[in-house]
Amino acid sequence: MTLLYKADPVRGEQWKALFAERAPDIQWRAWPNLGDPQAIRYLAAWQAPDDLETLLPNLQVLFALSAGVDQLDLDRLPANLPVVRLLDPGITQGMCEYASFAVLSLHRDMLRYRQQQADKHWQAHRLLPASKRRVGVMGLGLQAQQILATLRPYGFALSGWARRRRCIAGVDCFAGDEQLPAFLGQCDILLCVLPLTEQTEGILDRQLFQHLPKGAALVNMGRGGHLVEEDLLQALASGQLSAAVLDVLREEPARPEHPFWRHPQILLTPHIAAMTQPESAFDVLLENIRRHQRGDPMLGQVDRKQGY
Repeated sequence: MTLLYKADPVRGEQWKALFAERAPDIQWRAWPNLGDPQAIRYLAAWQAPDDLETLLPNLQVLFALSAGVDQLDLDRLPANLPVVRLLDPGITQGMCEYASFAVLSLHRDMLRYRQQQADKHWQAHRLLPASKRRVGVMGLGLQAQQILATLRPYGFALSGWARRRRCIAGVDCFAGDEQLPAFLGQCDILLCVLPLTEQTEGILDRQLFQHLPKGAALVNMGRGGHLVEEDLLQALASGQLSAAVLDVLREEPARPEHPFWRHPQILLTPHIAAMTQPESAFDVLLENIRRHQRGDPMLGQVDRKQGY
């Protein structure tokens, strides 16, 4: 049984060592050293190679080394090939840490204080109690629910929105397009952790921003494709939005002339909210391989129709 790895070669060495120690029955190969392509049953990759069906004729499962799969063109993959996303607890922990950092930075006005430091200007501003700050999360999957649980002890008024109805203790939940404006209207800080699909492409646009309270702030931890970047710049210029924390862009890395680099109301990070760590992800990947070998359902298998 052979697995082909196609991602970061440095972390690949960690994966290789873990398989050698804990699953020696699974042969490890690293792209582009395929050996006999017909022996490869599993592919663990960030992005799939072209002509996958021809290149790996006996491939049985594609394991995406990420929590999302929007970097994969699902339409170009063999229709009967299972695609499984990585339910790495380390990714969830990283997302919770980043969400806490972003929300607290906006809650405590740190972008303004960063600019004051650059201007050598010493001035304190009124602190709003956390109980008076309304934080809303778009997307209520498992990661979003963990983020909400992490934010709860600070005392924020929490709400969430998803396509389908959810019920989460301590969270005011909204569902569907008809409830989206009501949800947005009570968000002082809005976090986007939605999957990127045809329905969510460009959802963070001028129309959506207009539903937020004037002076609200945005955190995008989803994908760059969620955000209409020009609409964000206009919303910041008009005062409709006061600040934004962005971990993702449509084009990564950002080109040197990108306006977000020096914008005083934007905190930009290079897609680092969460990273797959072999140490925490290995057990999840191996368990899914064993499930496939036993004929059991795999955890995190992608619904091609929904895109996640």
